[in-house]
Amino acid sequence: MKKLFAWGALLLPMSPAIAQNAPQPGTNPLSTWLRGAYMGNRNNIVRTAEKMPEEFYGMRPGPQEEVRTFGQQVGHLANYNYLWCSQAKGEKNPNAGSNLEKLATKAEFLKAVNDAFAYCEGVYSALTDASGTEMIDITQESGRQTRNLRMALLILNYGHNNEIYGSMVSYLRMKSIVPPASEPRPQQKK
Repeated sequence: MKKLFAWGALLLPMSPAIAQNAPQPGTNPLSTWLRGAYMGNRNNIVRTAEKMPEEFYGMRPGPQEEVRTFGQQVGHLANYNYLWCSQAKGEKNPNAGSNLEKLATKAEFLKAVNDAFAYCEGVYSALTDASGTEMIDITQESGRQTRNLRMALLILNYGHNNEIYGSMVSYLRMKSIVPPASEPRPQQKK
């Protein structure tokens, strides 16, 4: 009981600030958060792809052929953004039949990932908490059909983007390149 009272004593002075920052009815807090998280991740990924010099786009972190090159990581990410965002949108994948991992130049990879992100932005922008809780049909790579929440598929896409971004950062670090998210931030003016 003493611990509960102590936490209450600490939180009570903060309650006006907490109330001001609480999501308001009708503001779509879940979809708004997901959209912001997706856009922040998108920006880091694009900046990472831009920052890697072209001569390292064919680099692998080891001799294993089954490990993707840096460029293939970018293409893989673009492939899945098209796949999952088209399913969330309820339309045919505009990139179906094309494997963006097989592109050859940095310019081609950058165009592919930017195009895939532009396509997905429309899906994330249209998302509301209500539309996110709608059940949709999802076709898995194996061809198996499942049903899930639209927002769950877009959270999967966001999580996959984070996973690939983490891999891309490793490639930059192996070449002593500071990833964009780790760059020093300019001093804020007082």
